[in-house]
Amino acid sequence: MLASRRWLAFGSLLLICLLTGPAFAGKYNKALSVGDAAPEFKGLEDADGKTYSLADYKDKDVVVVVFSCNTCPTAVDYEDRIIALTTKFADKAAVVMINSNKVEGDLLPQLGEKAKAKKFNFPFVHDDDAQSTAKAYGATFTPEFFVLNKERKVVYMGAFDDKTKAGEVTAHYVADGIAAALAGKEPAVTETVARGCTVRYVRQRTKNSK
Repeated sequence: MLASRRWLAFGSLLLICLLTGPAFAGKYNKALSVGDAAPEFKGLEDADGKTYSLADYKDKDVVVVVFSCNTCPTAVDYEDRIIALTTKFADKAAVVMINSNKVEGDLLPQLGEKAKAKKFNFPFVHDDDAQSTAKAYGATFTPEFFVLNKERKVVYMGAFDDKTKAGEVTAHYVADGIAAALAGKEPAVTETVARGCTVRYVRQRTKNSK
């Protein structure tokens, strides 16, 4: 009898943990699920001192938020593809590239140099000191992409396409996500694993760490 009560108590505790404990939001993302409202970002600055917020793009039917950087070879490989994507959907979609790294080479002066050298047709901005935008989106890699529809809900997140080498690409996830969002539909693929270098989050020191 006592054993039965113990098992009943254990089962109840386990159920509570399953219902209230932390879980992954998306299949590959710890912060967001497809269909979630996109986290707002405000006042992200480019090298010229201009600031950008998600609310600035009310006239666009789609916004693509890209987490990228200067210091990852994979991210660099995708720059021309992002420029071409921005040109293709310029009338109805906007692209914002965010660099959350705080290492040399990924600071505002270097962002400005890259943007001018590559003639970016989208803003290249730096995340704030706390890297709060990358954390809110659950960004893990550079590059990593989030397609937001007119209601600013996430319709796709993950990799740009299925192959790092441009000549081998057979699936265009971000472009398909934009096209689906413009048509008011859900893309066939809504989430993939991004490829590239990891976002360089600043390690938070505890009181006991030296």
